[in-house]
Amino acid sequence: MQFYDVKARAKVEIDDSKLTKKKFVRETKNGSTQTRYAVRAQNNGTNLTRFVTEAQYNELNVPEEN
Repeated sequence: MQFYDVKARAKVEIDDSKLTKKKFVRETKNGSTQTRYAVRAQNNGTNLTRFVTEAQYNELNVPEEN
């Protein structure tokens, strides 16, 4: 999967075996909940995060973070 590394200012390709996925859930001001889906990885000590759609999130066969 391709990520943008802010420190290196370049796009990097990360192998699927090094990926994890995570849901970010928060409550909005009006009381409803908002869920964002992300794929996470590390590259040379830099944490990388890429937000994806729910469909892409569900298709990925990688471990899920708590």
